[in-house]
Amino acid sequence: MVSLFTGRVLITNNKERDKVDTERELSQRLENKVVLLYFGSGECARCQEFSPVLKDFFVRLTDEFYVERASQLILVYVSQDETEEKQEKFLKTMPKRWLFLPFQDAFKRALGLRFAVSNTPAVVVLKPSGEVIVGNAVEEIRYMGTACFRNWQEAAELVDRSFLSAEDFDELAKRSITDPIRRLKYKLDKKRRKKEREDDAVS
Repeated sequence: MVSLFTGRVLITNNKERDKVDTERELSQRLENKVVLLYFGSGECARCQEFSPVLKDFFVRLTDEFYVERASQLILVYVSQDETEEKQEKFLKTMPKRWLFLPFQDAFKRALGLRFAVSNTPAVVVLKPSGEVIVGNAVEEIRYMGTACFRNWQEAAELVDRSFLSAEDFDELAKRSITDPIRRLKYKLDKKRRKKEREDDAVS
């Protein structure tokens, strides 16, 4: 995957706009991860409908509020916006962990041709090797939600498979709330049974 972006600059969608441009930095960010290339724009009506879905999908897999640890997932926004100002306006509403190519980078068009992107929105899902897992995962993300990441993870044969899905997190949260109550009830029941045995022995 690093080879796909060798010689290119990726920018982090944070306030500092940190650049990822050395081979070492690219390796740290991209190796052993499923990579999503999101071809979209802030002005496209279909993108306006899908982008919030993709944002929620990404956050639920990478935000520690939902998962025990961030999933092995990276998203690179390949802007199809008409102007840099429109690109910036769109990115302000998206997760800070997203990466994107500079607006002027002609490599965006090369990526579109390489992966046969003809319409937006489009989400190309790649293995760490750069091999395509899904040519356009928009409908998969829309209808399956975070569950589809499990399939990609298996297909990508990632080294580290430990992650909690949003559903797993919900179950864990429920247990964390009810476990103390169950433990207290168990202790009270145990004391009650012990007292009953002592009373029976006396009588």
